[in-house]
Amino acid sequence: MPILYGLFGILRGIVTLIFKCRYKLSFEGKENIPRDGGYVYASNHRSYFDPVFITLPVRTFMSYMAKEELFHKNIFFTLLIKMMGAFPVERGKGDMGVIDAAIKKLEKKRNLVIFPEGTRSYTGKVGRGKTGVALIAAKAQRDVIPVGIIFEGPKLKPGAKVVVRFGKPIKAAELAISDNPDPRELKALKLKIMSAITELVEGTAENNTADNISKETIDNE
Repeated sequence: MPILYGLFGILRGIVTLIFKCRYKLSFEGKENIPRDGGYVYASNHRSYFDPVFITLPVRTFMSYMAKEELFHKNIFFTLLIKMMGAFPVERGKGDMGVIDAAIKKLEKKRNLVIFPEGTRSYTGKVGRGKTGVALIAAKAQRDVIPVGIIFEGPKLKPGAKVVVRFGKPIKAAELAISDNPDPRELKALKLKIMSAITELVEGTAENNTADNISKETIDNE
């Protein structure tokens, strides 16, 4: 394990150098990053490099949910994302097996990165998100670290200014649910998490709370 941590540190240092040369990259709120593992990092989604941006300032191992198609591109790419801690999710399916796999990784003190929106935003605005992040965090009883990734334009370009903001942890006690949670419980927790992300990205939680909550229905979750 010490050797593995050493290799992880060396690799992270090399990648950090590469990314700081390619982008004007900065991190805010690093004091909110826990020193140990077993936390859920919930972030908005802007680019394919988002998992890397989140990982660079974190000192412990990460796991990621990645769309199932990425595991069939080519053998080298598949090995790479598996080494980074990715595991497949089939988009559009409410797979409890995936939920259980995510919880097991948290129980092993691996951090879990989730993009609740489920797809990338090309406008920079934070979407409504899905309830999976709330279900995982609540069932595993783990704190959630909200993350905001900010850059201008619809796509990430070389030389772009990228800001990664880490918010204060949402404590597990704030995410408690009943043994058999109904959709309203999960929706309320999801909105709490998405509001924290929105505040980091847009400077206000209003865009994702008051205006949107009244328009949402349980049926379209």
